[in-house]
Amino acid sequence: MGNDGAPAAPAPGRRPAESDSDAVTTPRGESEVLAAIAADAGLGRIHFVAWRDLDDPEAGGSELHAHKVASLWAAAGLDVTFRTSAVHGASETLTRDGYRVVRKAGRYGVFPGAAWEGTRLGHRSGDALVEIWNGMPFLSPLWYAGPRLVFLHHVHAEMWGMVLPPTLARMGDTMERRIAPRLYRRSSIVTLSESSRDEIVKMLHLRPERVTVAPPGVDERYSPGGRRSQSPLVVAVGRLVPVKRFDALLRALAPLKADHPDLEAVIIGEGSERAALEALRAELDATDWIHLPGRVSDDELVDWYRRAWVVASSSQREGWGMTLTEAAACGTPAVATNIAGHADAVVHGESGLLVDDVEQMTVPLGRMLGDDVLRSRLSRGALERVRWFTWDATARRALEALAEETQRTK
Repeated sequence: MGNDGAPAAPAPGRRPAESDSDAVTTPRGESEVLAAIAADAGLGRIHFVAWRDLDDPEAGGSELHAHKVASLWAAAGLDVTFRTSAVHGASETLTRDGYRVVRKAGRYGVFPGAAWEGTRLGHRSGDALVEIWNGMPFLSPLWYAGPRLVFLHHVHAEMWGMVLPPTLARMGDTMERRIAPRLYRRSSIVTLSESSRDEIVKMLHLRPERVTVAPPGVDERYSPGGRRSQSPLVVAVGRLVPVKRFDALLRALAPLKADHPDLEAVIIGEGSERAALEALRAELDATDWIHLPGRVSDDELVDWYRRAWVVASSSQREGWGMTLTEAAACGTPAVATNIAGHADAVVHGESGLLVDDVEQMTVPLGRMLGDDVLRSRLSRGALERVRWFTWDATARRALEALAEETQRTK
């Protein structure tokens, strides 16, 4: 539930009540609802600024979330433009699902480029800006005077040290914890989960009344079907980057092979850690049963979720954990680290198991693989939990937050 009490998903551990019946709307008329919200606020044109585009090889949950919101707003009649960094070998401009995309400059040049474009355009009546704050902020409070909304999925914290040299890591951490919060104190923030909201308020000292929660939806293609694997199968999905801690997952899986000789594991995704993970897999003598297929098609991903006995996430930082709810929609329970985001996507003991220490995932994974009754119960709980998450609700809540901000700035 958002901070102002707007209907959303039930809190973790809470059973839906009759009063929750309006938390999920049918697709019919949803565009009209969004159009009415925009019209009441006088909104006509929305400018997104983001670090990466959906077509970027390193695109992940943040890019998918922004794309879903932008496409639903565009379907409701809003004029939506998306500005990101360039994608190597791809066109500079395109139209995707009703909104326009402009991809210019490099990974660092996109920040001053967006600021220059925002300053040049100025603020026109009916315009608003949506900034995707993904690690390094665009500092939009300094250059955009009109209504603004900021998507901030989670605090990056120790992630800086995982991907950057020490000096740059300190600079990134200083920007996130000390400089940016002062600039964004009056900004309207949208995040994905209550637990992420708590971290944003606690660690960045942003005003709680300005932080709204809008959980991400789940595409309809993720649904029960097909057949479970006859032998134990663990599936994990994500970019192969340090923060995902797939190294810890591999080490947690290795001891389970003795009790489950037919065990197979699949880690789907691509990224900078591939070579290190392949080396670790060989060191663990697991090359014949732990697989790293890279990127897969949407249909293949759905098939893996449906076949899996359990989906796993060893990540240290997430705004939500979209792979967990995608798998849940296929009836597959989760074993995941007990971090902000995961704590909302998974209800411990009802739709999956949460573990406090990423280095201690072997035991809960073993419980899930070895207990058919537990796994069946959590599968039913996963399906019940995930039915509350729709992209229509996500787009509506985010637009409501932007409309509220627009009214405040008039």
